[in-house]
Amino acid sequence: MTPNLFSFQFHLRKIDQNGDPLVKINQFVNWELFRADLEAARQQARTHERKSKAGRPPFDVVLLFKMLVLQSLYNLSDDATEQQSLDRLSFQRFLGLKIGDTVPDAKTLWAFKELLQPGDLAKTLFLRFDAFLRENGFEAQQGQIIDASIVRVRTRRDTPEVNEQVKAGDGENVKEWSDNTRRQKDIDARWTKKNGKSYFGYKDHEDVDVKHKLIRQYEITPASTHDSQVYEPLVTENTEPEEYADSAYRSEARLAERVAAGKVPHFQEKGARGHPLTEEQKRSNRERSRVRSRVEHVFGAKLQRAGNLLLRTVGLLRARVKLGLRNLSYNLERFSLLKLLGQGGLVS
Repeated sequence: MTPNLFSFQFHLRKIDQNGDPLVKINQFVNWELFRADLEAARQQARTHERKSKAGRPPFDVVLLFKMLVLQSLYNLSDDATEQQSLDRLSFQRFLGLKIGDTVPDAKTLWAFKELLQPGDLAKTLFLRFDAFLRENGFEAQQGQIIDASIVRVRTRRDTPEVNEQVKAGDGENVKEWSDNTRRQKDIDARWTKKNGKSYFGYKDHEDVDVKHKLIRQYEITPASTHDSQVYEPLVTENTEPEEYADSAYRSEARLAERVAAGKVPHFQEKGARGHPLTEEQKRSNRERSRVRSRVEHVFGAKLQRAGNLLLRTVGLLRARVKLGLRNLSYNLERFSLLKLLGQGGLVS
């Protein structure tokens, strides 16, 4: 049977009946919010001005940015993003493309992502959207939760001598690597241990507000960075002074500093050898955990949507772009859900 306009509409209607999150994101997000920053980044990256308007004009920056959002939401490679945008009606509708329209290819998408590295533009776009949230009734409320998650990258296998040279910050001068090998080595990622298991990669440190479960601030660091070293940079404006964090952030100096700053710290307590937690401390930990668990919902939502993330980029700058877009894309989808549900009380 030859497809026609009505058959395409029928397919899209079936997609909507099964629940297409991209529809509500498009419905509530003002994409023009990001245009000026994206246009400025592309203009700054140009080595020369176009002498004429002959030839194909560049792809719209908002179209390319929306493709990066799709990539982040569904954990796709550049090639898979191109293929899915060609193949899936829901992706084409989200991008504003019609059957037969030209879809940016994987190389174009990769080059566009490179534009987001200078000045950590992904963070700028994230904060731009956070300001929009606050201006439109979604200010951070009922306290904030600080936590971090480990993001793995491909393990770098080298000799102990090379590893020590990289750890010392001299990875650019490793003589054992050829130029091609060096381009494949992530000299910014580091090892860390959690629950007795070793991980190689980065950490995504996040501040989440209690009421809306929106990410309000984040920092990307090598995995070896201790959680406690990234606390104050994450704290943002909130209607309530409560701050929740696990025991890794707890110290007497920090507790005193937070109280002096007018905050109410709710940090988990941890027992030590010969000094187990009292029943009162255990009860307090359980009460704090009821609130702290909301940050795990954020990590879980990203995991459920996109699956386990193994970064295939190389270097801290690209990790900041990849994880920054992932955090922003989560907020775009979360905001759209909140708009549908309303804002009353704690939103699950």
